[in-house]
Amino acid sequence: MKKTLVIGASENPERYSYKAVKLLRQYEHPVVAIGNKEGSIGDVSFSKELPDIIDLDTITLYLNPDRQKEYYEYIISLKPKRIIFNPGTENNELVNLAQDNNIVSEEACTLVLLRTNQY
Repeated sequence: MKKTLVIGASENPERYSYKAVKLLRQYEHPVVAIGNKEGSIGDVSFSKELPDIIDLDTITLYLNPDRQKEYYEYIISLKPKRIIFNPGTENNELVNLAQDNNIVSEEACTLVLLRTNQY
């Protein structure tokens, strides 16, 4: 299982970040989430806090590129194996920063990757 950090979590069931957390848990991946306020999705609680995470495999982004900037240092400090840029989150600046730190970047949809066994 791949420990995953969802950045941009929302309690709104219409949001893709909500759907991603639910599907990641359905596939039994450990999930940590960060949102712009406190909340929960199933058994995953989240807040604005930036938790220390050990053995992180994947960060999946649900924030537009402008909102990602405040997380750059945090993202790099976690040393994930990869960052998934979901549709609408594509960001060359963060891709370059990730590459400079040996982190794989992938422009993809977390939901599709999970459903097609490519996660």
